[in-house]
Amino acid sequence: MSKTAVAVSFDNTENAFAYKSDKELKKAHFLFSSMGYQSLVKLGTRITPWAIKAGLPIKNLIRNTIFEQFVGGETLQETAHVAAKLKQFNVQVILDYGVEGMEGEENFDHGTEEFIKVIEYAATQPNIPFMSVKVTGLARFALLEKLDAAATTKSGFEGKVHTEVLTAAEKAEWQRVEQRIIRICEAAAAKGIGVLIDAEESWIQDPVDALTMQMMEKFNRKRTVIYNTIQLYRHDRLQFLKDSFASAQQKGFILGAKLVRGAYMEKERKRAAAMNYASPIQPNKKATDHDYNAALEFCVDYLEHIALIVASHNEFSNLYTTELLDKKGIPHNHPHVHFSQLYGMSDNITFNLAKNAFRVSKYLPFGPIKDVIPYLMRRAQENSSVSGQTGRELGLIKKEMERRKES
Repeated sequence: MSKTAVAVSFDNTENAFAYKSDKELKKAHFLFSSMGYQSLVKLGTRITPWAIKAGLPIKNLIRNTIFEQFVGGETLQETAHVAAKLKQFNVQVILDYGVEGMEGEENFDHGTEEFIKVIEYAATQPNIPFMSVKVTGLARFALLEKLDAAATTKSGFEGKVHTEVLTAAEKAEWQRVEQRIIRICEAAAAKGIGVLIDAEESWIQDPVDALTMQMMEKFNRKRTVIYNTIQLYRHDRLQFLKDSFASAQQKGFILGAKLVRGAYMEKERKRAAAMNYASPIQPNKKATDHDYNAALEFCVDYLEHIALIVASHNEFSNLYTTELLDKKGIPHNHPHVHFSQLYGMSDNITFNLAKNAFRVSKYLPFGPIKDVIPYLMRRAQENSSVSGQTGRELGLIKKEMERRKES
């Protein structure tokens, strides 16, 4: 690899914010500055869900601030404007129907229909190759919990859901869950859209993994339709990735692997401490980073048989992936390599990768304001608690504002 092969720099703010007007840049500056005040974020994340439920007139305030920054719109059609703008800069879109926390068979059936609508819509758009699905949007949490507890080997890569502990009614309920996910995967396979199965909490993850492996075995024979999400902040996931690959090789399908660090760290540690079992979370950030980058190396080594999505806001991991590809002479637009960041964050990574001909997307949630509040509150808390991320975002925005003034 020559030194000139890697021309990617995540410091180029002209590329990063070319899609934002001066006014939009100032709004982003104000929002990230506000999220830097932890006391303000704590108050806001407590009051906002209550105010929405109480019917207080704050929707326009939310719509014009945090919603506009992190969400594509309230409807599928509203996402079209964002997707079209991103397309101008060779950035693709992962659509996410951002409704969370719904339980009940009626809601699960409705969610299935919505996911299929997302697939059908994505197939009509030139730059929406993926959509994401949460199994907790299709299945009762307590049912997943019971199935996870029954998994004696803790080896979801086997593709076996341990239903022997379920009652007859629960077995029928699980069959409905399987039918929902099959319908979604069949629609995606027919329309040429990838389905990213989201990761869940560790105490319900085994049946999700097993179900996802079943879908990959069925649909990933000739091309990658289904991807599992692997959270490397868990200390067992690097081995899980390797075991999943061995199973995929044995059964003759392509492994779809979306690599993330993780989203439930505090919840996981608290539950482990409260219930007196060993935490599944890595001992520190260094261990997480080590396993994440080792997982990248593993996937790039077997790129012919693994379709990789680097879903990360970590600059080093993204840059490291580009270096691994260049070192092996793998083209930037290889069909088995994709990068992704959340809409509204890490534009310096996304748009500079796109500028260097890598396949990259923004993860774009959509849904009614009242339904995406949990997602928005997580983004606010994330940008408040991870001061380095907020500082980095603000620093880049300020740098671009200065550059524009000077030019």
